Amino acid sequence: MRIIGGQAAGRLLKVPPGYDVRPTPDLVRQAIFNSLGGRVVDARMLDLFSGSGTLGLECMSRGAASVYSVEKSNRHASMIRENLASSGLPAENYEIRVQDAFTAVHQLAEMGRTFDLIMADPPFGEKNIGRRSASLSQKLLDDEQLPRLLASNGLFVLGHTKRDTLTITSAWKEIKALRHGDSSIRFLEASIAAA
Repeated sequence: MRIIGGQAAGRLLKVPPGYDVRPTPDLVRQAIFNSLGGRVVDARMLDLFSGSGTLGLECMSRGAASVYSVEKSNRHASMIRENLASSGLPAENYEIRVQDAFTAVHQLAEMGRTFDLIMADPPFGEKNIGRRSASLSQKLLDDEQLPRLLASNGLFVLGHTKRDTLTITSAWKEIKALRHGDSSIRFLEASIAAA
């Protein structure tokens, strides 16, 4: 796993062993960041379900003003800190919070925090043909506080497996979808009703 663009391009990233973390693959990240273009530059970014920190570090490498990383596992958060240190990127602009993503979303909303870019590629859910998804990706879409965290013209980039059919709630407006292998990526804005 490596950073694929920006000032730290080519830097290798450590990934926890086993199946606890499924880092967003290089080709999928390339497609995401090609779609985002200049939106990353100077963005305040929230990275939910950070895992090894690949999405947040990629944003920082490509010019994000700040990254707020949320990861539940202490072990994985330690690996994010190692990856940040080895990347040479400015640590003062990268905050790591060891906490459940949904708890963090609610606390950040209570604090009035907003972000230009929210990214989440949580562990994949099960195949759900014929029933509503119960995946973490669906739970993010269902969370009433999450749209409040998007700044005006902000963007929410959500990953899920293509076999996990998501229901886009009225709080969100989908502006683009990408599919790459087993991965699906949705680009969403908060709807006017939710903003």
